[in-house]
Order: sequence, then C-alpha cells, then structure tokens
Amino acid sequence: MTTAASTAPSRPPASASRPGRAPRRRFPLQPVAAILVAVLVLGVPFWLVIATAAKDRAEALDPNLAPPSEWRLLDNFATVFADGRMTTGFLGSLLVMVPAVVGVLVLGSMAAWILGRRGGRLSAAIYALAISGIVLPPAVVTIVLLLRQLGLAGTALGMIGVYMGMYLSTVIFFVTGFVRTIPHELEEAARVDGAGPVRVFARIILPLLRPVLATATILICLYIWNDVFYALFVIGGRIDTLPLNLYQVASAGLYLQNWHLIFAYIILMSLPLLITFMVAQRRIISGITSGAVK
Repeated sequence: MTTAASTAPSRPPASASRPGRAPRRRFPLQPVAAILVAVLVLGVPFWLVIATAAKDRAEALDPNLAPPSEWRLLDNFATVFADGRMTTGFLGSLLVMVPAVVGVLVLGSMAAWILGRRGGRLSAAIYALAISGIVLPPAVVTIVLLLRQLGLAGTALGMIGVYMGMYLSTVIFFVTGFVRTIPHELEEAARVDGAGPVRVFARIILPLLRPVLATATILICLYIWNDVFYALFVIGGRIDTLPLNLYQVASAGLYLQNWHLIFAYIILMSLPLLITFMVAQRRIISGITSGAVK
C-alpha cells in the first residue's frame, strides 16, 4: 500500500495545469481614487491661481478656471515686482522671521531637552503648561497693551517676541518626543570625558535634532511668512512685510480690482517657501516620521 501510494502520480495544481494563462490582477482602485482626490483638492486651486495671474485685467475681473487667451504671467510678475514694493516687503519679512525662528528653535530645543530627560510630576506639569500654547489662542488685545507698556509696539523687536511666544510651544512639542528616543549613554559618555551641559547639548544633542528641527523650521516659517493678522495689530504698517503689504494695498492704488496682479503677488510671495520645501523635503518627512519609527 505504501509503495503504490508513493508511486501514484501526483495531481498538478490548478494553476500549473494552465501554464499559458497569467494570474488575474485586481486593479488598485483605492490608491487611484486617493490620487484623483488629491489632484482635485490641490490642483484646482493651484490652476486657478496660475491662470488668473496670467490673464489681463479684463479677463481676471471674474476669476475662473478658464485659461487666459494670452499668457501674460511674466509681464504681471514684472509689474508687481517693480510697483508693488516687493523688495521692501521681502526684507521686512526676513527681518522679522529669521530672528524669531532662530530664537524659538534655540530656546525650544533647550527646553525640550530638559523636559525630555527629567521625570516626575513637576516636569510633566511644566511640559503640559509649555505645550498649552498650541491649543490656547493668544489674546491680541493683551499683547498689544503689554507691548505698549514695554515700548515695543510697532517695532520689529516686539513682533519677534510675539512670534517667539506663539510658536515656542510647537517646537517644544516636536522636539521633546524626539529627545526621548536618544539614548542616555551618549550624554553619559560625553560627561565622563568632561563635557559640561552646554557642550553636551551643542556637540551631542543638537546634531541629532536636525531632522525634527528642519520640520519645525519649515512649519514656523510658513506661519510667520503668511501672517497678516498679528502683524497688523502689532506693527500696524510701520514695517512692511509681504502679506501685510499685500493686505494694505489690495484695496487701493495698483491693486484696485486687479486680481491678476494680486494673484501674481501671491505666487511671488510663496516662491521662497516653496523652493525651501522642495530642497528640504526629505529632511521634513524624516523629522515628521522619526518619532514614530525610532
């Protein structure tokens, strides 16, 4: 019985009996649908901005998705750059944004390092208080009155202080979770070699924080670069920034019902951050996912 069973020919599987027939593959509908939705959500507004910025004044009075009869995008860019005070607004935005971003990154990363290494209820309470600024909106009236008492209303220094206070919670929230993934042995080895706290932070911790700091930098730069609400109340037109300049002149002068110039201004205003995002895209994604991967 054993010999007969062993010598009996085995029946080939159903897939092997039809060698010329390829297996069926299901078409991935869900990824394609997700891509189409993303194209519609992002592509339609982007095309509206580009198409309107490339039209003349008559065609742009009623912004729509129709392409321009004659592309005047470069001409509109030249008009906006020459007559729209873009150079002054660009320098004003840099004057406010760069010190605010550098200050909030340095102070936020140092605070996150301490909070990430300390345990106990007191540290947990301080951490909860530090990140509460993410959900609690700033009181604009109180900020303006406080800056007037300090003599900083309408100054770049006052605006820098406001931005640092607003976005310090964001940096602490991002960096604290990343600090907790760094092994303690690296710091202990540096302390054994005689390094102090400042040297440990500058030589060991700060280089490891580059991915998450790159992510925080892009997000904060985006918030500050496009801010017009707080800049309007704090500096009140005493310093030209790109969004504040556009807001002030959109209803008068060169931009009176000139939607093609307004959209051209928006494109030029967004180019620096768009280029920065394209260059630092890998670091940004690495910083966002690093806390979940490690």
